[in-house]
Amino acid sequence: MASVGTALRELRGAQKSAKGVSLYSRFVNRPAGRYLAAGSYALGLTPNQVTLVSAAFSFAAVAAVALAAPSWALGAAVWAALAVGFAFDSADGQLARLRGGGSAAGEWLDHVVDAAKLTALHTCVLIAFYRFPDAYGTEADGWLLVPLGFQFAAVVTFFGGLLTEKLKPKPAPGDPAAAPSTLRAVALLPVDYGVFCLVFLLLGGGELFALAYAVLGAVAALFLLAFLAKWFRELSAVRR
Repeated sequence: MASVGTALRELRGAQKSAKGVSLYSRFVNRPAGRYLAAGSYALGLTPNQVTLVSAAFSFAAVAAVALAAPSWALGAAVWAALAVGFAFDSADGQLARLRGGGSAAGEWLDHVVDAAKLTALHTCVLIAFYRFPDAYGTEADGWLLVPLGFQFAAVVTFFGGLLTEKLKPKPAPGDPAAAPSTLRAVALLPVDYGVFCLVFLLLGGGELFALAYAVLGAVAALFLLAFLAKWFRELSAVRR
């Protein structure tokens, strides 16, 4: 089995395109995932096992949000677990490429875990708002609609982007359309999952967390409208 250093060198030349990726994913999550992929490769783990490790960290954090009263320590622990889970989510694909390519079953598992994670995370915020209304300042019933709306925007964006990627023809190598845009990478930061996870650092602030979460939800809804218009326009030009 190759060493971590050898795996890292090979992974540097096996990265996906940075097109359509935010600065956080490009410069934080993918590099972290690269180290985790190299370590997983040296340990002999499979991509599917890495996906399950990602799920374990993510769902532990999700459960903590719903079950525990908000505090600064809880917020730090939830953010750390979500961030590590997200890095392992990047690592499974990188590990698959390092091993010569993934499988259809592995890609399916990865997307199912991602969809479950998104759905569960916002559901557990809703549960937290319901269980600890005094801590979050969410006594009004209308607050329970915020996680539902955020969940709707997040899930539709996830599946809409996934379908668009599958239905659009791949740009040829060297095509200017395939080049990453720094401006787009910055613009995508508000809806990057890794940036979203940072809001959980505010759990100890109670009402501050609820407000920041609601603002991010509104931003996600606005981005969804923009994404839907863009994707429909792009796919209208595709003949099948």
